[in-house]
Amino acid sequence: MANSASDARHSELAIRRKLIEDRQVDVMVAVGSNFFYTVTLPVTLWFLDKAKKGTDRADKVLFIDARGIYRQIDRAHRDFTTEQHEFLANIVRLYRGEVPEFLNGSEAMLKERFPDLAYVDVPGLCKVATVEEIGSHGWSLNPGRFIEVADGGDDGFEFAERLNELSEEFANLSLEAAALVERIGASVAQLLSPTGEPAP
Repeated sequence: MANSASDARHSELAIRRKLIEDRQVDVMVAVGSNFFYTVTLPVTLWFLDKAKKGTDRADKVLFIDARGIYRQIDRAHRDFTTEQHEFLANIVRLYRGEVPEFLNGSEAMLKERFPDLAYVDVPGLCKVATVEEIGSHGWSLNPGRFIEVADGGDDGFEFAERLNELSEEFANLSLEAAALVERIGASVAQLLSPTGEPAP
């Protein structure tokens, strides 16, 4: 989903809140820009799990900031190496109390951040938030609202990326506004028509 979906208001907020309160949102992963050929903006991956209701994860959501993890293919394209992909999957495995997999060489990466091979919140990388915490943040599912900034690093804020996100959101809102103006105009024309029929 576009990053704006994790913070959007109105009907999207109601849908997001319902998913959270129903304990269906399990993991949110922030991914940097240029991962998709048709969309250059950063996105957030949503992982839903209806079965988590009966587990100790029922009242929690795992947030991962993977914006700084990527392989640069060329100037305009990025992806994850198999090692990076496995590393991110292993964070989720640790969070779920599962055994990590090391088929693609991610053991060193994982042990660097999780030396005991047990899940812990890592500043700049991952954080577990409760449903109550999420509610106190306006039902936002934006990983940046929950993950602490790593010591000595920047805050992960990239002006160009954020500007692109806001530009995309503005374009979408402009389209919605234009559609509403058209509907209002048609309704007014119908009200003013002597027959009550839509104007030709």
